[in-house]
Amino acid sequence: MPKLGMEPVRRKALVDAALKTIGSHGSLDVTMSDIAREAGVSPALAHHYFGSKQQLLIATIRSLLRELRRDAVTAIQQAHTPRERLSAVIRISFQANQFTPETVAAWLAFYVEAQRSEETRRLLVLYARRLHSNLMHALKQLAAAPQAARIAEGAAALIDGLYIRQSLRAAPLSIDASIALVEEYVTAQLTQFPQTSAPGEQA
Repeated sequence: MPKLGMEPVRRKALVDAALKTIGSHGSLDVTMSDIAREAGVSPALAHHYFGSKQQLLIATIRSLLRELRRDAVTAIQQAHTPRERLSAVIRISFQANQFTPETVAAWLAFYVEAQRSEETRRLLVLYARRLHSNLMHALKQLAAAPQAARIAEGAAALIDGLYIRQSLRAAPLSIDASIALVEEYVTAQLTQFPQTSAPGEQA
């Protein structure tokens, strides 16, 4: 029987191990035994906590989304202007723990899984909507709504595309270079449209 109070610790260890194992393999073609071995627990214990590999995969995606959301909220709260908030959203998308080769490979494996798993697809759609919403929250104070929406779509596409490029590992961009590329795109787009600010707020 699992020790009292160890469940949260072991659940996190299994989620971390799933991310590392999937990332190392570059696909979801891993077993609960592979993940349990990486976590240092028995396969039986992994099944006890999650029931199946699919449920562990879902828990892993949710963990990534929670981490992204928490970091985004913190970064946005520390920004003082719409442009700073926009930069914060971009920066969080490429923070070191989200941009490691293993994490990038795992994200891509989850996107493949979303083609057949409705629950996985729903979670990845949630990620896309959150990213768009965070970008739009700042952009609506910097450009008219139609232009803001277009810039948000372009920035999100760039972020996702840079993740795909990173997975190739042939000519990956650094974190700073990736951030700079998205920032340059956003700045170039914003210069085409008159800026608008919320009442009493400087852009």
